[in-house]
Parts: sequence; structure tokens; C-alpha cells
Amino acid sequence: MEPLSKTAKIFIAITTISAAIMELIDTSIVNVALNQMAGNLGASIEDIAWVITSYAIANVIIIPMTGFLATYFGRLRYYMFSIALFTVASILCGTSTSLWELVFWRFVQGLGGGALLSTSQAILFENFTGKERGMAAALFGMGVVLGPTLGPTVGGLIIDSYSWPLIFFINIPFGIVASILAYNFVPRTPKVDVKPSIDWSGIFLLTIGIGALQYVLERGETEDWFDSRLIIGLALVAAVGLITFIWWEFKVKEPVVNLRIFKDRNLMITAILTFFVGFILFTSVFIFPLMLQRVLGYTAYETGITLLPASVLSIIFMPLIGKKLQQGTNPQIFVTLGFITLMGFGLLMSQADQNVSSGFFTLPLMIRGAGLALLFVPLNAMAVAGLAPKDIAQGVALNNMVRQIGGSFGIAIVNNYIAHRTAIHRVDLVSNIYNGSPQFAERYTQIYQGLQSKLPVAANLPQQTYQIMELSMMKQVYLRSYLDAFVYVTIFIMVAFPLIFLARRAPKANKETLHAAEEV
Repeated sequence: MEPLSKTAKIFIAITTISAAIMELIDTSIVNVALNQMAGNLGASIEDIAWVITSYAIANVIIIPMTGFLATYFGRLRYYMFSIALFTVASILCGTSTSLWELVFWRFVQGLGGGALLSTSQAILFENFTGKERGMAAALFGMGVVLGPTLGPTVGGLIIDSYSWPLIFFINIPFGIVASILAYNFVPRTPKVDVKPSIDWSGIFLLTIGIGALQYVLERGETEDWFDSRLIIGLALVAAVGLITFIWWEFKVKEPVVNLRIFKDRNLMITAILTFFVGFILFTSVFIFPLMLQRVLGYTAYETGITLLPASVLSIIFMPLIGKKLQQGTNPQIFVTLGFITLMGFGLLMSQADQNVSSGFFTLPLMIRGAGLALLFVPLNAMAVAGLAPKDIAQGVALNNMVRQIGGSFGIAIVNNYIAHRTAIHRVDLVSNIYNGSPQFAERYTQIYQGLQSKLPVAANLPQQTYQIMELSMMKQVYLRSYLDAFVYVTIFIMVAFPLIFLARRAPKANKETLHAAEEV
């Protein structure tokens, strides 16, 4: 395979990162449109949540299979098909006229989108030499951090100014451009004379195991967790399916997911750390917007704008870190700094109160942006550093799957924790509010007199006064719960921290290894 020119590599980077960002934006862009979708399609808020759940289930099912599918069909052919599938499904999502039609096409969109993430990263790593791989990891990390942050911002802007179908239609021009660039610049891999056999049993077990697990994590809180027979049943299906899948994949000669590569110690440790990074990334993006919108009254667009500067900082940091990795800096140093930095973010966020301005969040969010930059680039590089060239695509796919599952676990656990803390804080506050207390009387009088000066005499002032006091109390309850959640996430970071020192520093690649990587 002839060496690629710098121009070709630039276009490959643009293509793959754009496709990854497009996919990641779609994981969060619909969150701010659920109310409008529900009203337009005549669905309840509980049912419209399937728009998110179906995409997540399809995403996490397809990601671990992307290495096999790329080998079976050819990387470029599979990549272009995935872009086309994602783009066409986006069109059909935007033209859906019923809830379940939209849910179906979101599932199809998730099948295409999940492939984009891992295949984009594999293409980057395969077409950048060993010395350049740190920079490739940095470029991809930029997209991974930017995508989930841009989703709520772009979604909020669209919902404020237009209607929900546009959040799907904006994928069309990006999909067309990505297809053209991929066809012209992504190198074709050599044809495989003997294709691997299709591991149908592995595909079936993975689908039911991961699909059931993702459903439990996505819908557990709504279904009251293990008070629901459906959740109990699917939890058992997930456990049996995944245990049987792992056993089968180690037994079969040509597995759909090559779990044997987890024998590489660095990949195993990196995957565990990546799980915690996914936990941190998705939960912080989950908690922060809720706090701003429920407690401080921000719109979705204003929330996204607040998050944007930290993402820009990550984008600036990542290439610098990638360059340092190229120069031989031990990635464990960056990972250590990244985890320490994220601990600082969690502790700073836990100090907020109901009177803070948007300026309060600037420092902790900047710290978060720097921390994610310090983590994503070295972890991406560490994940594939000790793998043979033929295993890189599979390693990338597994690492991405672990990050997605980490995010799903994180949101499910933190959502349940927030609900638990909300109940506790409400009881605590209510127990201190009673008609005879001076503080209650003073607050009641202030609100009552304020309403009296603005509303007609006929208005039910006592009832409205109590309602305002209830809303004020619940804001305080939510705030305390979200602050507790930031401390909770910080504890998870501390638990993962010692694992960093179990990883071995990957040996420097020799000329033969670099040449093999170029030939993939």
C-alpha cells in the first residue's frame, strides 16, 4: 500500500471526524425536542422516550460487531453503507407521522450511527503511522467530546426557532459530503479471498444480551426498576445472554467479536478506565443541563452555550497532548492528571448554590474540558498500542462499546441516586416547614403580599402562595440532589484512579510494526 500524502490524510481526518460528530450529536440532540415531538405526534412523555431508547439499543448492539462487519464486507464499503443508512434513516425520522414509525427509524439510524463511530476511529488509526497515531487519537477525541456537547446546543436552537423534523434533516448535507469524501479519499482495503464465516449464534446472543441490558439501563427508572416484572425478566435475559455470549465467543473459531484480544493487559485496563470515562462524560452532561434548566431557569440553548467554551478548550488541548504522545511521553501521566482534574471538577460543582451566576460554572467546566482532553487522547492510544494491526479495528470497537455502556450505566445509576436524594431532601425540608415557624410566616407573608399587589381580589391567593412556596422548596430539593450527584460521580472517579497504575507502558513500535500498520 502506497504511503498517503498529507492532503489525503487531512481529508481522511475531516471525513471520519465529521461522521463521528454527526453520530454523537444525534445521541443527544433529540433530548431537547421530546416535548415538541410528543405534542406533535400525540404521544405521552413516557412513550416518546422510546425515541432515545431505540437509538441507544441499536447503537450499543452494532458497535462491537463493526470490526467483523468491516472485515466481511470491506471497510470502505461498510463505512459508506453506514453513512448512507444513517442519512436515509434521518430523512425517514424527519418525515415520520406516528410515534412508532419514528421509533423504528431511530433504531435503524442507530444501526448506521453505531458503525460510524468505531469505523471512523479504525480508519484514522489505520491510515496514520505509529508516530502519528497519538495525533489521530487526539483528532478523534475532539469529535467525541464536541459531539455530545453540540447536541443540546444545536437542538435547542432548532426547537426555539423551527420544528423538530429539522434536527434530523440537518444530517442530509453532512451525510452526502461524508460519502463523497470517503469514496475519494479513504483507501480501499485489499480484498479478502476467504471471508470469515458468520457467527450467527454470537450475533444472536450479543443482540439479546446487550439489547436487554441497554433496555434495563434506559427504562429501569421509568419502570420502577425491580418492582417491574419486565425489568426483572430482561435483567435475567441480559445476564444469561451475555454470559453465554462470552463463553461462546471464546469457544468458536471465528467469533463475531474477538474477546481474546482482552488478553492484552493494556486493552483490558484501558477498557475499564474507558468505562469510567464514559460514566463521567455522559453523567456530567446529564446532570448539568438538568440543574441549569430545573433550578436556574436556563433554556436548552442557553445551557448548550454554557457548555461550549469547555468543549473548545478540549479541542485546543487534544492536539497538544497528541503531539506529546508522539514525542514519547508516557500516556499514564496524562491519564493520572485527567482523573485528578475531573475530581476537582466534581468537587467545585458541588459548591454551587441557587444564587450563582453563569460565571460560577466557567472554571469547573474549563477544568472538565481539560480533564477530558487529558483522558481521551491517551486512553484511545493506549487501547490499541499493544495490539496487532489486524486486531486494531476490533479493539477500537470494544473500547467504544465499553464507553457507551459506561455512559448508560452512569445515567441509570445517577438518575436513580438523584431520585433517592430528592425524596430524602424533600422530607428534610418539609419537616422544617410548619405554620408556626417564624421563617414560614415571614416567607408566606412576603409572597402573599407580592401576589396581592399584582392579582385581582378574586384570585385564590392563599392557594397560589402555597404553590409558589412548594415550587421554591422543590428547586432547593433538586439543587441539593444534583450537588450530591456531583459528589457521587467524584467518588466513582476516585475508585477508578488506582487502576491507572496497573497498566504497562506500551513498547515503542518498531519499523516492522509501523509498516504492518500502514498495510492494514
